Amino acid sequence: MFRSKVKALRLLQLGYTLRHTASCSRLVLGIETSCDDTGAAVLDETGAILGESLHSQKEVHLRTGGIIPTVAQQLHRENIERVVQEALERGGVAPSQLAAVATTVKPGLALSLGVGLEFTRQLVRRHDKPFIPIHHMEAHALTVRMLQPVSFPFLVLLVSGGHSLLAVARGVDDFLLLGHALDEAPGDTLDKVARRLSLVKHPQCSSLSGGQAIELLARDGDRTKFSFRTPMGQTHDCCFSFAGLRNQITMTIMKKEAEEGVEEGTLLKCVNDIAAAAQHTVAAHLAKRTHRAILFCKANGLLPPSSPTLVLSGGVASNQYIRKALTIVTEMTGLHLICPPAKFCTDNGVMIAWNGVERLREGKGILAPDVDVCYGPRAPLGVDITAEVKAAAIRLPPLKMKIPS
Repeated sequence: MFRSKVKALRLLQLGYTLRHTASCSRLVLGIETSCDDTGAAVLDETGAILGESLHSQKEVHLRTGGIIPTVAQQLHRENIERVVQEALERGGVAPSQLAAVATTVKPGLALSLGVGLEFTRQLVRRHDKPFIPIHHMEAHALTVRMLQPVSFPFLVLLVSGGHSLLAVARGVDDFLLLGHALDEAPGDTLDKVARRLSLVKHPQCSSLSGGQAIELLARDGDRTKFSFRTPMGQTHDCCFSFAGLRNQITMTIMKKEAEEGVEEGTLLKCVNDIAAAAQHTVAAHLAKRTHRAILFCKANGLLPPSSPTLVLSGGVASNQYIRKALTIVTEMTGLHLICPPAKFCTDNGVMIAWNGVERLREGKGILAPDVDVCYGPRAPLGVDITAEVKAAAIRLPPLKMKIPS
């Protein structure tokens, strides 16, 4: 009885979807509120951006020294209606013309996700539109396919302020998870290092995020002045760990403060060198885990033998030094590295709308407006095969990380 009811519900949803997508132009509205950016965009099924709008909370969170979830929630509430309306107006699109609305529902900050989901729920029910719930990391992984032809399967490294993972993308909703962050994400580590260094007081960095400030100062720094140990050197898998590295850097900062006779909160004379060494070690850790992932994929036939691809995406992917580190790996292993432009690496409504377009094309995960959906602050991507990767215990051949500044 239960199975027959489930089947009937699925058939009802499928009939609803086909009826609506056939009668409407194939336009998708994407809404993003997973962290501290309120984004919206309208795309057609070719990937053309008809209209978009983005409200960043960066300046507010810089003043408070980090993202406070209740503050982020309130700012989303204050701006989401305006942002969505701007995206629609800039595209010359009325809600009645939409084929579906796609919204991030996992993973992310619970309070932020809740704002986007509740707004979407009201919107789709008011206009009787299909709803496509979106996995934030799936959207990051697929963004590159909006910009250029990239066929499945491909390897993807997603690195941001809240996430770090390696996966094989085999389809729009088909991923094999090779590795993930065991503690904190690289973007979070860089932001915390920047706060400990008080980079907001630096004249060149007052309006930059922590990661941007580290990258800027590292250009004029000497990374060899400080030697930080690359994490997990004796663990032969593809997972990441950055908390220990951050502790190394913090201890070094404390030592230099004592040597210079200054208190915490004062800019150190060697700040550029610490930034350069920290950035290099993060890049080396990402590169080594990615190198092992490539070797695992090759050994198990998970990537095509001809022109295999590595896609780098997520907010940290805009760091040029990290891109150069991964270029060394892909050139050595024969992969083609693709990085979306920086504006598509950070959170935005465009990537959510594109994920919606991809799912709409294949009829996957399209719900009627009255179906209840819950947000999920924590949500793994795809099928977890990290145990198999660790069991393979692949040892890396020597690789010199001589990265030009």
